[in-house]
Amino acid sequence: MLSHEECQHSCHQGNGNSGTGNHMPPCLLSAQQHSVVDLEKVCRVALMVTPQETGEVVDQAWEAVSTIRAILRQQAHPMTVTSQTVFLRSAEDEEACRKIFAAYFGDRAPATNFIVQPPCGGQALAIEAWALGGNGVAVEFPEPDVVQVSYEGLRWTQLSGIVPPPTATTAYDQTKEAFDEVANRLERAGTSFNDVVRTWLYQGGITEDEDGIERYRELNRARTDFFAEQESQGRMAIRRGDSIFYPASTGIGMAGRGLAVSCLALQTQRTDVHLQPLENPQQVSAFDYAKSFSAKSPKFSRAMAMVVGDYVTTWISGTASIVNSESVHLGDIERQTEQTIDNIQRLIGPENLERHGLPGAGAQIADLAKVRVYVKRPEDYEKCRVVCERRFGPLPTIYAQADVCRGDLLVEIEGVAFSRIREA
Repeated sequence: MLSHEECQHSCHQGNGNSGTGNHMPPCLLSAQQHSVVDLEKVCRVALMVTPQETGEVVDQAWEAVSTIRAILRQQAHPMTVTSQTVFLRSAEDEEACRKIFAAYFGDRAPATNFIVQPPCGGQALAIEAWALGGNGVAVEFPEPDVVQVSYEGLRWTQLSGIVPPPTATTAYDQTKEAFDEVANRLERAGTSFNDVVRTWLYQGGITEDEDGIERYRELNRARTDFFAEQESQGRMAIRRGDSIFYPASTGIGMAGRGLAVSCLALQTQRTDVHLQPLENPQQVSAFDYAKSFSAKSPKFSRAMAMVVGDYVTTWISGTASIVNSESVHLGDIERQTEQTIDNIQRLIGPENLERHGLPGAGAQIADLAKVRVYVKRPEDYEKCRVVCERRFGPLPTIYAQADVCRGDLLVEIEGVAFSRIREA
């Protein structure tokens, strides 16, 4: 179901999907890593593309786009890029990248985030992209940075690139305005926050003080207030049966003092689809953190598992070196990386999913389709990468420099895993 492919220097030539030949370039400079997730009638491709660290940003962006194009044209089905996150070295490079993507995608542009988190290898940019294809797959682009995908009774809505207006200057106001815009766009797309399974929050100055309060704590306060408002309006069910139901999420730093938000929502009437928030038995749930961490605790689940028939998709929230509710292995990037991966392994493993009422489900590290690794200090990159490559193997990965939500945490990792239900 899941295969990883990596190419540092060249691509195999393919026959293409049309009568024009579609020959692949004999050599692509980008370090390309991608996973192909074959779900029978539907195929997903996760692409993690990092260009060479030489040349202008325009050259690097075209190189990355050409690499994505080459990979997708080798697939068995015509593929459509539905979402992408562009990790930038500098905010000044965003406009040039936007022009390149506009020229390449035209009116079928994916939902796109531009995030100033410099690639750890020194490149001007790196791109994580998701593409989809297969029989019966329909992709719509109702408005900029909103993409809807339908197949087999599932309807996905991806929103990206949502930023608060310039008039919102405090962390609380930025978060509230951005979440209000998310709700508005979801409503225009015919869905609501009740259907959101995953969010990403990129916050500038995440650990900096603002009027004596850390900006991330104010983000948490605004998110809590927004969720309570959505629940009071009947647009979000926080309690579902015996479970607290919050989306999986990443809250991570970026350059500047702004905020960018994206989310993924799912709608279906299928009775064989089940969503289950996951918590780690060795960690206190984030929403149960003591007030010493935040006046209003972070409202997210450690992961979200989706069972569709025999398949399980698990979205893993931003995960760090935390045991119970305390940061551990302070100052040691290698041990923090090891602990973070241990936490992911326990979170997605069969024992934990059975504990959550999903016997036979669960994933291993080998079931990960991709990961993002956020490294706080540039000097820690190589040590962190060595640990990740040893633990993850040849897994499509992007390493980006970013502040983590606690000053004593040096690394954070997120990802997504695809697995199958095991027969009893």
